[in-house]
Amino acid sequence: MALSAFSFWFKLSTFTLCLLVLFGTSSGQLSTNFYSTRCPSFRNIVTRAVNTAVSNEARMGASLLRLHFHDCFVNGCDASVLLDDTANFTGEKTARPNSNSIRGFDVIDNIKTQLESQCPGVVSCADILSAAARDSVVALGGPGWNVLFGRRDSTTASLSGANSNLPSGASSLSTLISSFSNQGFTANEMVALSGAHTIGQARCTVFRNRLYNDNNINASFAASLTPNCPTSGGDNNLSPLDSTATSFDNRYFSDLINQRGLLHSDQELFNGGSADAQVRTYNSNPTTFFRDFASAMLKMSNLSPLTGSSGQVRTNCRRTN
Repeated sequence: MALSAFSFWFKLSTFTLCLLVLFGTSSGQLSTNFYSTRCPSFRNIVTRAVNTAVSNEARMGASLLRLHFHDCFVNGCDASVLLDDTANFTGEKTARPNSNSIRGFDVIDNIKTQLESQCPGVVSCADILSAAARDSVVALGGPGWNVLFGRRDSTTASLSGANSNLPSGASSLSTLISSFSNQGFTANEMVALSGAHTIGQARCTVFRNRLYNDNNINASFAASLTPNCPTSGGDNNLSPLDSTATSFDNRYFSDLINQRGLLHSDQELFNGGSADAQVRTYNSNPTTFFRDFASAMLKMSNLSPLTGSSGQVRTNCRRTN
């Protein structure tokens, strides 16, 4: 009898393993192979478009990654951030953290147009954002992760949610920890995700106050920034978020240790507080940073997705159907 039971469970385990190999991994209603038969060209179209965009402008990789973050942290990963304002609708693009800041919409539009041509009404804008973020990191030398797909798009947005849920460049360490905790992230995962600032640039208006009022800033670093960011004017002048801003690496953490964090919120991660040890870990071990970043990004991409019959698959990412 025991042998028969063992045989049954062995066969069941083997069958289950075969299903995982055949259909891919999944979480709830999301799956790595969601589009394998629905839209086989999905992955190639997104990757090719992202690689082209990043090749044309390296900063675009950071912009696409940021779009995904600013989408997921409001009401979940539902592409609400992509909705344009209309006469009867206010989206999230004019929220304080987004206005004159988030970009990359044309790249998403380009991907959506290609996918609608190949697989009309199949691929959601939310899934495009998730895939584009991963491919952007990979294009700049960072780690990849197995994104799960099957999200659907929202039919609404939340200006108030964008204003309240997205941390600012002036955030304190306690505010950062609280903001990420509200989304289910640990303090270490917050530090890992903050490592996204190893790529991209920020506007003078975002870091001016740190430049002229913070004491924990390297003097020569500050001096190098002042010509491009005077006490008044030049609000939209850009400076790199770390010293290798077109490569996804762990230099960001080295910069923090040397008090070369561009944003006040960046330097808060290494300022004699509870995050210092994690910053030192990621500075000395890039493999650990890459692993933790990929894991945290996968977790973020699964924040409150719309699935099944919820939401819709927008045919134009900027407006509802």
